[in-house]
Amino acid sequence: MSTLETALKEIMGSVEGTIGVALVDYNSGMALGLIGGGPDLDLNVAAAGNTDVVRAKLRAMELLNLDEAIEDILITLSTQYHLIRPLTSRSGKGLFLYLALDRNRANLAMARHQLKKVETDLEV
Repeated sequence: MSTLETALKEIMGSVEGTIGVALVDYNSGMALGLIGGGPDLDLNVAAAGNTDVVRAKLRAMELLNLDEAIEDILITLSTQYHLIRPLTSRSGKGLFLYLALDRNRANLAMARHQLKKVETDLEV
């Protein structure tokens, strides 16, 4: 089991092209922890904004009567990938990992794989 700080550092250091990473509570929109970001990416603003994305997708799934779990949500921009992964553990309910990647340097498949691995080990 890894702590939040350890998990975020692991993602930041092991996923090529990472701009920033955060653990977010989608009930409040608050980032519980974050690393990275910068003048071009305010992770606190991104956390709050992506909370709306997660809520909207959950509402849509409910309206469609889909009995499924979201593995991840991918948003592709012209220069970035934004990856959202809701946590599935009992202690992680209501939380998601948010990862922003430089599209020219990132390997999306490896990023998804690493997020899944970190999620499995994360103790919140």
